[in-house]
Amino acid sequence: MNKILKINQIKKINGFIYLPGSKSISNRVLLLSAMSNGKTYLKNILKSDDTQYMINTLKILGVKFKRKNNTNNYKIISKGDSIFNNIKMNIFLGNAGTAMRSLTAAFCLGLNDIILTGEDRMKNRPIGHLIDALIQGGANIKYLEKIKYPPLHIRGGFIGGNININGNISSQFLTSLLIISPLAKNNTIIFIKNKLVSKPYIDMTLKLMKIFGISVKIKNNYFFIKGNQKYIAPKKYLIEGDASSASYFLAASAIKGKSISLYGINVEKSIQGDSKFINVLKKIGTLIYNNNNFIYCKKNILRGISLDMNDMPDAAMTLAILGLFSKGITNILNIYNWRVKETDRLYAMSKELNKIGAKIKEGSNYLYIKPNNIIKSAIIDTYNDHRIAMCFSLISLFKQIIIKNPKCVNKTFPNYFIEFSKISSFYL
Repeated sequence: MNKILKINQIKKINGFIYLPGSKSISNRVLLLSAMSNGKTYLKNILKSDDTQYMINTLKILGVKFKRKNNTNNYKIISKGDSIFNNIKMNIFLGNAGTAMRSLTAAFCLGLNDIILTGEDRMKNRPIGHLIDALIQGGANIKYLEKIKYPPLHIRGGFIGGNININGNISSQFLTSLLIISPLAKNNTIIFIKNKLVSKPYIDMTLKLMKIFGISVKIKNNYFFIKGNQKYIAPKKYLIEGDASSASYFLAASAIKGKSISLYGINVEKSIQGDSKFINVLKKIGTLIYNNNNFIYCKKNILRGISLDMNDMPDAAMTLAILGLFSKGITNILNIYNWRVKETDRLYAMSKELNKIGAKIKEGSNYLYIKPNNIIKSAIIDTYNDHRIAMCFSLISLFKQIIIKNPKCVNKTFPNYFIEFSKISSFYL
């Protein structure tokens, strides 16, 4: 694929998609499997840059991965949490935020000498709140360049105790603390300051921890985790299809008024917060059908809405695109955490939506979108952000669009444009 991708106007869409495994679930269960002593069988692991950084690091630590035939199913063999002790190495994690944050915490469990680093964007993604929390639990961590940002020098030493952390920055910080706390020497109480953002991601973490044998007590504004525990592998675990990835195909169906079937996710049983995006689609005027392992939707009349999307920050970007094709104003609220993602998404989405012809107001934590009757063709800068590339591909349903750096989708959905071409008249 070239450095740019031109997608001509797509006149019709139809077909079905088998969704890749969830990135959020994949990286969590990969780490939990590594922390469990013995064998775990994981089915439908997402194949992407983010998961590959996690897998490569775990392999270096001695975790064995045996792939079944040519599938995304693996048998994972580990010696448990002891693999995170007595390690001296430099580890590069690209721009994989889930890997950087969770591995930062994991390496604090033992006594180590580790440098964690990544791409330039990773060096500008704040991690200070997590580091402060880990230090409260006894960890020895130093910043090597800019204070509160990677790269990090980690010597370990986390033993648990009472920890305070801001809940309104990134759910990944709390997830990282929750995952390591059962393995700490002492009991841990995590006190949450301010309102918890992206709560469904914390719920996901707790459900997965329980599947691996660990329960967490929750009371009001704190979590209690008993120390000196061990994770127990569930033998087999099927990773459900990625709900964030599903949002683009559902949006295509809503915009074009044609049905697309999605296989690999049951929205009634899903543990992903973005599975609730179908409720957002219903509110803006789509007809939704779902049954067991597939869902599809069909347009009625799309209308703008004002909605708090804090629980679905990734799918909120798809809603922004839908706002271009809706009657009336779309106001996406409580999305400050867009600013600490792969890029400053509030700034990036505002700038690129303006190119399409919409009237945009960018606030500190909201995005206001007033559609224009005429949607313009444009060259879209992706800021090396996979979700911006996938979102703006939907403009091709009405106008030709040019996507810069389309390979950035490798972060979570390497085959996205191939799959998109299957349901449209677009060919790579």
